[in-house]
Amino acid sequence: MDSWKQWVGLLLTIAAVVLQSCGSPASALNHYIDQADGYEFLYPPGWLQVQVADGPDVVFHDIIETTENVSVVISPIAPGKSLSALGTPTQVGQALVKRALQPALTARSTPDSPAHVELVNAEAHETDAKIYYVLEYAVERDGQKRHNLASVVVSGDRLFTFNASTSERRWPQVKGLFETVVNSFTVS
Repeated sequence: MDSWKQWVGLLLTIAAVVLQSCGSPASALNHYIDQADGYEFLYPPGWLQVQVADGPDVVFHDIIETTENVSVVISPIAPGKSLSALGTPTQVGQALVKRALQPALTARSTPDSPAHVELVNAEAHETDAKIYYVLEYAVERDGQKRHNLASVVVSGDRLFTFNASTSERRWPQVKGLFETVVNSFTVS
């Protein structure tokens, strides 16, 4: 009986060591903190920060798949406005399509290949007493299909939009990673 207990104890110890060494997927990610604007997120290793004039607050992209990126856009909103006052996740997602995403894509697309954005999914979750809407989009521009995930949150009189974008071809491989990255976005 004692040898059986030792054997079980040894197996449990090995299992604990193996599980501990695996770590969580988030543990392999880099951490970005913007103390001035009060937000932070995780991003994949091997991604570089790039400067974009008159664009997002910050952008990181993959060094191999350079069109694969994450970005943060900060927009002013009326003081005292909450995210839920702007609408449900679906309403906010559709409003972003109509007022921001579709016009921006249309302005950059060619006349013979119009751009199209479709809201695929919209849901809400709460982190640290703040409501976040996670929005999923299918995007097509100039014959290129992309997949975007966004996290939207209000803090003070600003609307923060964190976006992760990849080609539709790569989406099945990076879906879990992008979900982890998008869900890591928080504001203070």
